[in-house]
Amino acid sequence: MKIKNRIALQFSLIVASILLVFSVTIYLTSANFRQEEFFERLKKKARTTVRFLIKVKEVDKSLLKIIDRNTLTALYDEKVLVFNNQNQLIYASVDDQVIHYQPSLLDEVRQEKEVETFSGDNELVGLLYDEDGEQLVVLASANDRFGKNKMLNLRYTLGWGLLAGIGVTVVLGIFFAGQSLQPINRINQEIQTITAKNLRQRLNEGPRQDEIGQLAMNFNLVLERLEQAFDQQRSFVSHASHELRTPLAALKSEIQLGMRRKPSPDEYTEIMKNLLEDTDRLIGLSNSLLFLARTLENLDQLTLKAVRMEDVLFLAQEELISARPQYRVAIDYVNIPEAETETLVQGNEELLKRVALNLMDNACKYSPDHRVEVQIRTDNSHCWVDFRDQGIGIDSEGIQHIFEPFYRSGNAKIYEGFGIGLSISQRIVELHQGIILVESQTGRGSVFTVKLPHL
Repeated sequence: MKIKNRIALQFSLIVASILLVFSVTIYLTSANFRQEEFFERLKKKARTTVRFLIKVKEVDKSLLKIIDRNTLTALYDEKVLVFNNQNQLIYASVDDQVIHYQPSLLDEVRQEKEVETFSGDNELVGLLYDEDGEQLVVLASANDRFGKNKMLNLRYTLGWGLLAGIGVTVVLGIFFAGQSLQPINRINQEIQTITAKNLRQRLNEGPRQDEIGQLAMNFNLVLERLEQAFDQQRSFVSHASHELRTPLAALKSEIQLGMRRKPSPDEYTEIMKNLLEDTDRLIGLSNSLLFLARTLENLDQLTLKAVRMEDVLFLAQEELISARPQYRVAIDYVNIPEAETETLVQGNEELLKRVALNLMDNACKYSPDHRVEVQIRTDNSHCWVDFRDQGIGIDSEGIQHIFEPFYRSGNAKIYEGFGIGLSISQRIVELHQGIILVESQTGRGSVFTVKLPHL
């Protein structure tokens, strides 16, 4: 079912339920008021009749019957019966009508003083009248034809009004639902025109003051992120192809050179050395690409546990010094943690070691003294690790792009590397709900800061 039809149906059901409850309430209230009012009329008639009968000596039973027949009987089919203590009928206002009652009703009236009940289609009231120690029971019965006809007319009026109201509600519900969903239909039409070839297209956000405008804004943000992802993918493929083509071209050139002439032993050794270097470069680049791909693919499957940052840093230091003995790594505290948990983070030790190793290696590689200072500091919520060097630094334009895959600033291209390490490091830190901050000046060094929430 379409949303428009569902909204119209729900709106119609709600309004129909309200109208139904309203109509039933009016009808039941009116019926109860009619009944109570008619019972009061019967009581007044019963009291008037018995008072005329007992207190007014000038009015005998025959005259009283004439009065009853010429006043209320024609209107209400009313009849009044009066009984003495022995349940003997001493007065009946009309002889040609019968009030059906049980003898126990007279006893109930004597006990309850007043009784309201029914006799067939007629309402019936019973009253106890005490006069000079003599208790008389008065039964008054009548059929409220006029009141019931009014209730019948009211029932018809409410019924037809309910049907008309439901019909109008359905029509208006469909109309207003269509009007309300028209912006969504417009958005759907605009979305259908967006493909991978025109991701720069954006939806019309309108005044941005309602939910539809907010939906369009959020969808535009998604499109913007998709566009960035596509651009990064294209850039990644382009850079990866370029980085792979360079060592492959060098390999091909060396092989062709060796095949064209017979090299001397020294030339052969030089050729093999160049081939080995190019092969190592290809292996390093392939491993970096593979690690980046696996990191992105297995983000949801990584096992996170409590990891102490000092241990991660010392493991990275040991691995780096083992691979490059000329590098120097100094690890120290800026402030002594007040609690053991201040350097304890929830993470994956191998991935965090990879971040530390990349940042240490970059700092040493781009510094003339091949030295990096690693400083640990903590606060109430986060653990901070600074990687400080006195290297070549990064210009302001390069800082905006250093975390893009394969990006390398102009002054770093003479150094060995692929431009993937910082991109991998940023993704790993973001996985751990942290961030990497950079401060750098050209020729004066850089400070990379890893900020992670601690336990």
